[in-house]
Amino acid sequence: MTHTVIPPALAHWKTSSGWHWHKCHKIFVREGGEGPTLLLLHSFATASWSWHKLWSALSRHFRLIAVDFIGFGLSDKPWPYRYSLMDQADLIELLLRKKRVTAYSIMAHGYGASVAQELMARTQWRRAQGVHTPDLQSVTLLNGGIVPELHQAPFVLRLMASPLGKRCLPLWAKGRFRRNFAQIFGANHRPSEEEIDVFWVLLTHNKGLFRLPYLSNYLRERMQQRQRWLAVLQHPPAPLLHINGIADPISGAPISQWMQRHSAAQVIALEGVGHYPHLEAPEQLVSQFIHWLNQRVL
Repeated sequence: MTHTVIPPALAHWKTSSGWHWHKCHKIFVREGGEGPTLLLLHSFATASWSWHKLWSALSRHFRLIAVDFIGFGLSDKPWPYRYSLMDQADLIELLLRKKRVTAYSIMAHGYGASVAQELMARTQWRRAQGVHTPDLQSVTLLNGGIVPELHQAPFVLRLMASPLGKRCLPLWAKGRFRRNFAQIFGANHRPSEEEIDVFWVLLTHNKGLFRLPYLSNYLRERMQQRQRWLAVLQHPPAPLLHINGIADPISGAPISQWMQRHSAAQVIALEGVGHYPHLEAPEQLVSQFIHWLNQRVL
């Protein structure tokens, strides 16, 4: 990170890390813990560091693998490059193969939840065709636009995904980022200045701001893949848990209600929690997750 002061929390996160190569580009990967493999998939405009409050507790039960998707965080942010959710799913599958993972679970948030839906769809298709695939043992989806028509994308993100996207980059000044970021948290769980500093460094690292208009194409991909990705919520290839902060203005109560009516998932609604349950209520999330696993999976 040339000319950038690395916050201490991020410097610590870079320990126990390594690199994976995807199409000749470096991908940041953090690993830790022992036990069954749990893959952690982050949201748009953040990075694997968003899982830091869960890391210690989960690493007592799992071998954790967290990745910064290409275009995000500490990973390379190449241009020109065709950024897509499908490509991110390819990246994950290649990483699992490299790590010789034969069975795994997923916990995913936001953008990462859409990647998880694609991985679920691929697993389901391969099983039906008798094609070998790693054993997907459980999926936990946090807040995210998993039902695209109910996803209330922030105005600045919709602008970013429009033909005016490049002209909207000045809207991502740090002060505006701070305000927009805080607004999607629960009223009693606003992010600290340290958290905002770390996420800003991760966002802007390696010309990251200039990649946002191209990464924002995922909003269209969700609509294109809508039928296929909703099908895996209704008939999942593995036990499915949805933990949703219902104070989230982006993907809160309406998506939780849809999941309760139409999905095979167990749905846990967290009162007063916004878009980032793993940052706002980490102890409650881990407790609910481990209890569900013990009851339904293990």
